[in-house]
Amino acid sequence: MERLYARYDVESPVPLAQVAETIAGEQSCGTFMRLPGETDALRERAGARVEEIVETGSSQTPSLPCRTPGSLYRRGELLLSWPVDNFGPSLTNALATVAGNLFELAEVSALRLLDVTFPQSFARAYEGPAFGVAGTRSLAGVHDRPMIGTIIKPSVGLSAEETASVVAELVAGGIDFIKDDELQADGPNCPFEARVDAVMRVVNDHAQRSGRKAMVAFNITGEVDEMKRRADHVAAAGGTCIMVSLHSVGLAGLGAIRRHASLPLHCHRNGWGLFSRSPDIGIAYEAWQKFWRIAGADHLHVNGLANKFSEDDASVMASARAVGSPLFGQETPFACLPVFSSGQTAAQVEPTYRTLGTPDFLYCAGGGIMGHPLGVAGGVASLRQAAEAAMAGIPIDEHARHHPELAAALALFKGKR
Repeated sequence: MERLYARYDVESPVPLAQVAETIAGEQSCGTFMRLPGETDALRERAGARVEEIVETGSSQTPSLPCRTPGSLYRRGELLLSWPVDNFGPSLTNALATVAGNLFELAEVSALRLLDVTFPQSFARAYEGPAFGVAGTRSLAGVHDRPMIGTIIKPSVGLSAEETASVVAELVAGGIDFIKDDELQADGPNCPFEARVDAVMRVVNDHAQRSGRKAMVAFNITGEVDEMKRRADHVAAAGGTCIMVSLHSVGLAGLGAIRRHASLPLHCHRNGWGLFSRSPDIGIAYEAWQKFWRIAGADHLHVNGLANKFSEDDASVMASARAVGSPLFGQETPFACLPVFSSGQTAAQVEPTYRTLGTPDFLYCAGGGIMGHPLGVAGGVASLRQAAEAAMAGIPIDEHARHHPELAAALALFKGKR
């Protein structure tokens, strides 16, 4: 019988073995007391199993408010497993199982889901990313280097035609990828269909002249029927990417669009801080990203080095490596493209490439392109030049001596973050 495994970091005023059994019962066939129908046979068939307990430390005070009193709060890692027959190969119900009521149990003073291991039945039930790295590169016409992208700024407030004017400047500057801000969807000041039509006129006209079409990720986030209509409109206009805000649409919403649309799914993690900011509660990215890859994400945001948020560089790079790691072996990797963003400039390209060890990533810079002293074209060129230097192993300052766009970017941005 297949089993789903989940690893947790837990803290509790009761012994770890006791809290592990409490969690296992709460998240499978048990409740606060043994009921007549809860036979030994049923528990053996449907109960969660405590596979491993490793104590890692203790504290005199709880990390989070805890209703159960205690004089010592033990901390450790738990590995639990569930029979897949409890819920079937269903992402939505697997999430309810491994990340449901357990976070609010009275015996828990800290709890964080660290990782999930899905059995092969999920690979058979879901198709995963339709495009991933190779498909995205093919549509964008970018090979053997990082993709350079940006975000429409100002994030909101522009009309459809004003947005198209910004896009015109970006495609003329040689950008590979453009995305809507997550705050821009289908407001009355910039209706979705009008924005798509205005932007794609610019993109298509430039592609006819240059032979190269920039990829634009239009934010289709909304109700499922709305998202389907919007995806169809983008495809009909010649667009090559759509974007969703994952926490807004949920696993079922992303799955519905994966099954309906024929375009790469650029997946934004806005709201991620709710799950990640505290080390004492939430979901680690290692676990979180697996659900979305199985559901069909082609691109996943991972923040960026020296970013404007609270995440440190080691966490960012671990996330970027995670989205490309095989989920079901090399034959069914379900790998997707990591997207770096948040305060990115030419100054962070080299350490991003060096630490990741591959050019298979999308590097999105807003101010790093639009705030460049030599304009948008200079900003795009500076990022490409930084990538060239990184991939060739040339020190960036040395490369900048012969590339004025890179030199100007480093003079403005280096050391600022």
